[in-house]
Amino acid sequence: MRRLLIGMLTAALLSAACPSPAAPLVLAGSTPDTSVTTHTATITGPAPADGGTAAAAAAFHGSVRDLSKDLRSRMRGVSWHKGCPVPLRNLRLVTVSRYRWNGEPGRGWLVVHADVANDVVSAFRHLFAKKFRIRSLRLVDRYGGDDAKSMDANNSSAFNCRTVGGTSTWSQHSYGRAIDINPVQNPYVRGSTVQPDRGRRYLDRDDVRKGMIVQPGPARWAFVQIIDWQWGGNWSSSKDYQHFSANGR
Repeated sequence: MRRLLIGMLTAALLSAACPSPAAPLVLAGSTPDTSVTTHTATITGPAPADGGTAAAAAAFHGSVRDLSKDLRSRMRGVSWHKGCPVPLRNLRLVTVSRYRWNGEPGRGWLVVHADVANDVVSAFRHLFAKKFRIRSLRLVDRYGGDDAKSMDANNSSAFNCRTVGGTSTWSQHSYGRAIDINPVQNPYVRGSTVQPDRGRRYLDRDDVRKGMIVQPGPARWAFVQIIDWQWGGNWSSSKDYQHFSANGR
């Protein structure tokens, strides 16, 4: 009996000294690995240096909304005023994904006419898919409605109630049916006139650099092929490389 008790005590001591592997620790509220979901909206960095694949690509997001009361108030007397050919109720705020200058995904905003808003989203969806870089995409009201200041800041923009320079004719921007993209890399050129002036270093259109609109290229394809707009880079008497419009003017 004494030997039996000694044997049982020894077995108990050995069991305590050499425990079996513990079960995985699960924190309260955590999700088991088997049910982890990858969201398409997740933005990931570049592919790993070892050649691995990024977990998910950046997803494009686009929306079309009526102008809010606050936005209408900010636009009055700046990008819109009495006498403009389009009432504020016919304009829409478009929010789209874009690739910033540093290659990171971000967002941008434009005001366009309601009848082209969905087409504009389609064009920017293509630009995003091709990772076309857009330096800035803000409403021209941020620059006091001043087109020259917006171009100098290399800002891409759409609606702005103004006339064509040197004329009394409404610009297509006044109707919300024109968009200018990366003005510095895609300047307006007529004779010795270059606008903005910083665009002079991009007059050689064969030297294709980041943000330039060329033919063939993703920006021209997005607007000309996908939504049937026309490009100012194809004009004859002048070249407006930044400019796309629904009617070609």
